[in-house]
Amino acid sequence: MSFLGIDLGTGSLKAAIVDEQGREQAVSSVAYALDTPHAGWAEIDVKTWWSALADAMARLPQALRDGVRAIGFSGQMHGVVLLDASGAAVRPAMLWPDSRAVDLLDAWPEPQPNPVSPGMAGPLLRWIVLHEPGSAHRTRWALQPKDWLRVALGGAYVTDASDACATALANPAGEWDAALLARLEIPRDWFAPSMPSYAAAGTLSAQAAQALGLRAGIVLATGAADTPCAALGSGLVRAGDALLTTGTGGQIVVLASDEPAPLKGLHCYRAASDHWYRMAAMQNVGIALERVRGWLSYEWADAYRQAFDIPDNVAMGAVPGASFSAPARAGVDAAPQAAPPTPPSLTFLPYLTGERTPWLNPQARGGWLGLSLEHTRGAMMRAAFEGVAFSLRAGLDAIRASGAPVTALKLAGGGSVDARWRQLLADALDVELHAVDCPNAAPRGAAILGGLACGHWQTRDLATLAPGATRVAAPRGDAALAERYARFVDLYGRVEPWFGGAPRR
Repeated sequence: MSFLGIDLGTGSLKAAIVDEQGREQAVSSVAYALDTPHAGWAEIDVKTWWSALADAMARLPQALRDGVRAIGFSGQMHGVVLLDASGAAVRPAMLWPDSRAVDLLDAWPEPQPNPVSPGMAGPLLRWIVLHEPGSAHRTRWALQPKDWLRVALGGAYVTDASDACATALANPAGEWDAALLARLEIPRDWFAPSMPSYAAAGTLSAQAAQALGLRAGIVLATGAADTPCAALGSGLVRAGDALLTTGTGGQIVVLASDEPAPLKGLHCYRAASDHWYRMAAMQNVGIALERVRGWLSYEWADAYRQAFDIPDNVAMGAVPGASFSAPARAGVDAAPQAAPPTPPSLTFLPYLTGERTPWLNPQARGGWLGLSLEHTRGAMMRAAFEGVAFSLRAGLDAIRASGAPVTALKLAGGGSVDARWRQLLADALDVELHAVDCPNAAPRGAAILGGLACGHWQTRDLATLAPGATRVAAPRGDAALAERYARFVDLYGRVEPWFGGAPRR
């Protein structure tokens, strides 16, 4: 007996099968690209997701697929999929990097329980109502990405609190706000009822089973958003447990027993279990480093060599594709002390796509300041890594200011495996880092939800399913780095008026 977890991510779909003890048996991943038909838009045809799922499933051993008893779902947060009454997509799905609704945020009166960003379902649906009335007229359901996937497999039209509360259309408990929807002229009946993330929500249809090489009739869990799924898969089960994930963006999650008090720049959402969590969400991690790598004309291996002073005789391994997770898998374990310091005068602001925590400014922008003729491409690449680490520190400082003392973080995500990058993160964030023995946390968390939905596990079993974690870096009290972080924060404050538009407060 085994359980399948499917993680519908922004740039790839992952499928993982875990056994009765929660141990990963097989995993596959299929990448895809977003469409940008206009500047600032981020869309994808749901057929692309389905093709990726079929491809990912075909890569898993048939013997393991035959033993799958339940399926759980994890999905990228905030975006929205519009379906008609027959379940067909009305238009391409709109995703969280989409900024077309940036001018509509004032429709959300202050104060809001959580920050409102243009790529959330609320602003995107408000844009649809205003600019695509034909699409609005044909719409019967407005679903989150993972909910669309479950429905496509034969499941019920439901959602869960972890996704609903992040739409800017529900309260922090995930209950739809009828008054807000009426004010925004978004139909209330577009939205599915909420169920626990670990509740059963239908069974696999015969058609989907045939396409995926699975047995028809197996249980489908409701599922959860990818961040709480990654937290669950990484073993966050008690209040105070904290996790750092780095990929396209970055998240710092701290579990709480009760609803935390709202604080500027932080998100307070429901977890996949019965907990809550504080979250600092930073948009510019892998996406910023990938763009800098391209600007500087580096392959990923060379970018790491130059930024972290890795000798040519140290093998980097194969570096596939333009993915921030790629250099991590190919990274080396040489002593992190070898990393060169960033020139004191050089600072990089990584805010190429605006920023959420802590600035709440979709107009924020980035770049280098302090360049001189003696600076090399390697120095610029190093400054970019450091700037991204500082942006994560700014998010962590917001969490600390909310009353959560964080001195250690579990570490997950593709971009956080290289020893030098880990040490830079530990020093910049002033925390111990503990690498979780779970390279695919979000699909593992989804698979656990499947096991809960079919009754194999109970929520009281979650602590026993937590993967092991090993301390991989500790802060060294780098005074020069602390000074450069203070310079980074000061620089952002000084240049913010250049960006145009006021930040969301």
